Amino acid sequence: MAMFYRGSKLAMAAVKALQPSRTAMAAAKEAATSAAAAESDTKVAKRRGITAPGPLSPAMKKFLGVSEASRAEVVKKIWEHIKTNNLQNPANKREVFCDEKLKTIFGQKENVGMLEIAKLISPHFIKK
Repeated sequence: MAMFYRGSKLAMAAVKALQPSRTAMAAAKEAATSAAAAESDTKVAKRRGITAPGPLSPAMKKFLGVSEASRAEVVKKIWEHIKTNNLQNPANKREVFCDEKLKTIFGQKENVGMLEIAKLISPHFIKK
């Protein structure tokens, strides 16, 4: 500010006096955030896309033990089954060996690639 002439210092002081302080701005922002959070608590979020539960085929119902599930839940349960039964190919981790339970949902295939799983579970979601 040393480079400005004295009139500028006075003008800047007047502008600063009119602006709200940082603490007042922070308090206003916090109040707006808490109001938005309270509003979102009352609103129930709809699950869409891969997180939306849908009806399952009889084979998938038997595998999971539930009548409705989301794609994300189905993939999670399939991987849980693969990991607990050690069905991943040790030489090629992208390949899964199918046991009898997995063969029922993967169309009697002996082994499945990890990227194929999403494609192979697709027919098990019944359209409404």
